[in-house]
Amino acid sequence: MARAIWNGVVIAESDDVELIEGNEYFPAAAVKAEHIRPSAHHTVCSWKGDCSYFDVVVGADTNRDAAWVYQDAKPAAASIRGRIAFWRGVQVER
Repeated sequence: MARAIWNGVVIAESDDVELIEGNEYFPAAAVKAEHIRPSAHHTVCSWKGDCSYFDVVVGADTNRDAAWVYQDAKPAAASIRGRIAFWRGVQVER
């Protein structure tokens, strides 16, 4: 089971994760909605497509742009379409 943890709180948990470029992508349903909120930040990857970010929130603390998703990933990255990954201090443990 993979878990994404920040500030001692489990943000996501699933046995169904996809590993791409060293990042664990969780199914969106495995991410606790109360701990993420959409960010205005967006980037583009040449082979994965358009990327949208989320802030990770635990109590009064916010970790800006610490999660991301390729909602409409390109065909080469279809396995992570709609899945959410983490960085910026969010620890993913197996």
